[in-house]
Amino acid sequence: MNILQDQFDQDQDMSDYITFAHGLYIGGKWRPASDGRVIEVVDPSTEAVIAAVPDATLGDTADAVEAAAAAAEAWRGTPPRRRSEILRRCFELMTERAETLAALISLENGKTLRDARGEVAYAAEFFRWYAEEAVRISGEYNLAPSGANRIVVDYQPIGICILITPWNFPAAMATRKIAPALAAGCTVILKPASETPLTAYALAALYEEAGVPPGVVNVITTSDPGPLTAAMLADARVRKLSFTGSTGIGRLLLAEAAKHVISCSMELGGNAPFIVFDDADLEAALDGAMIAKMRNAGEACTAANRLYVQAGIHDAFAEGLRRRMAALRVGPGTEADTECGPMITRKAVAKIDRLVQDAVTRGAKVLCGGEAPADRGFFYPPTVLADVPSDSEMAHEEIFGPVAPISRFENEAEAIARANDTEYGLAAYIYTRDLAKGMRVASRIESGMIALNRGLMSDPAAPFGGVKQSGLGREGGQKHGIAEFMEAKYIAVTI
Repeated sequence: MNILQDQFDQDQDMSDYITFAHGLYIGGKWRPASDGRVIEVVDPSTEAVIAAVPDATLGDTADAVEAAAAAAEAWRGTPPRRRSEILRRCFELMTERAETLAALISLENGKTLRDARGEVAYAAEFFRWYAEEAVRISGEYNLAPSGANRIVVDYQPIGICILITPWNFPAAMATRKIAPALAAGCTVILKPASETPLTAYALAALYEEAGVPPGVVNVITTSDPGPLTAAMLADARVRKLSFTGSTGIGRLLLAEAAKHVISCSMELGGNAPFIVFDDADLEAALDGAMIAKMRNAGEACTAANRLYVQAGIHDAFAEGLRRRMAALRVGPGTEADTECGPMITRKAVAKIDRLVQDAVTRGAKVLCGGEAPADRGFFYPPTVLADVPSDSEMAHEEIFGPVAPISRFENEAEAIARANDTEYGLAAYIYTRDLAKGMRVASRIESGMIALNRGLMSDPAAPFGGVKQSGLGREGGQKHGIAEFMEAKYIAVTI
């Protein structure tokens, strides 16, 4: 805990937030796990233990559901304008405390301060966006085709929501779910990843300061999420599960939710193609590739996972990307000049290295990087591979690291076919100066989101989500995100 305190002593507003990292947040109260167990939080840059958070029991999760249920009726009945004002205050507080929150994210997650600042800004924006949407939830009124009655449709909060978020964006993945749920009038139980729980607890204290009533947001951490999640889903008062994480875990959660007919939103794995046509602006494509590949050191579900470059521009693109990747400074995320931080765990490094070595064995050429260092910390160097064969494991599996595998293609049809040769369909990137071609290719790629001549696509005002094995439902957007937390009630009215 001393390491954390040293980091944040200069910010009096955040000192209590760090202290609260010792407690589960249930019903507006901070408390230890009922059996006293804890989960150690490790700095991935140094492998040092920086804090310990409670390891919740089944009894603790039952208390969290009870707290959410106790707060549900009052929050559901809170006027939309009041909910809006509270969400707006969450945005304002996150913005005011942005530097400290970014430092906390960088410390527990390892991402660069630049990326952490970007995440805080993005995460806060969901509160501003849904503060505006909270007062714009409208129903429907029309005449039945028979003329016998009026059709009235009312949209109501779905109920208690279980929110499960990953470690790679500990602030944004939580606010992207919490903000629309609260705007809709739902109460929630958040289970953040045990690798990066400190941000979730810090934000819980911030929500309380903003005026979120006790029990409306509850936060629990556990080292054994399966039984605890199953127990919460088995409670008849729980009506929604929103999960961001791997497709494998998503399938297990869907099966568990199906036992109780729970509404599910799933933002799952990705395998994003990054397509560069001969007519693309080379420098713009390289700029975009660095963003799409290296944001959060490649630890993002939207990260460019397969780079397909047309033959005419291939060599220039490969060399340009090699120069840029080789020049990146690797180091602790908390250091201001770091451009590529550590991976989240030693296991993550081993997986990345396995995928790289498999590709090399199958004929890929290493243009830079390619070997995990033996130094302390969970680092992997920025790596560029050329001539990566289609049968390599990394062509079909998320890399989740700073590795850019490049493959050559000859024509548009081949690019589309190779882009779609995956069970995933979350994100895709296209670079071409021909807008008609770009739109044509975008329409044929099986993906929930397309970035055309852009390396970044995420926006709270746009629907985020995928097709195929990349998920169900959408987060964000004008109506999509809040609709995930509401039920339509039809009333037939005779006048």
